[in-house]
Amino acid sequence: MIKPAPGDKAPDFTGTLHDGSAVSLTDFAGKKLILFFYPKDDTPGCTAAACSLRDNFQELKDKGYALLGVSPDKPAKHQKFIAKYDLPMPLLADETHSVMDTYGTWGPKKFMGREYDGVIRTTFVIDENGVVDRVYDKVKTKQHAEQILADEA
Repeated sequence: MIKPAPGDKAPDFTGTLHDGSAVSLTDFAGKKLILFFYPKDDTPGCTAAACSLRDNFQELKDKGYALLGVSPDKPAKHQKFIAKYDLPMPLLADETHSVMDTYGTWGPKKFMGREYDGVIRTTFVIDENGVVDRVYDKVKTKQHAEQILADEA
């Protein structure tokens, strides 16, 4: 699927969180949502981005944001990642890539001359009405929260 753009209705999704519970976009109705897609738990870039969001969690929350991370890792791996870095946000285990496919964040990548399918690191900011407000294709992993807060309208 094509990545939703600012002004598009955010595609609905349903998935399984790190604790085994179900989550869907409708659970965030009336809230602003930072929906961030990342390749893998406990890797340098993904950890930097998650910790940036963690370190600024209270400020983001005070501005009305909820956060939800999505990667293809299993729920148990998400639980370890959350515990290791004291992450305050839930993580969705998208093992079948269905949510990533819906948001256009699973596709061809290239690394060290090798081509493969994987997660295209992307963050969507969705407004209270379920409309995509902003899309970050070039995530600054170490300053991701600051990147989002700097663009706050």
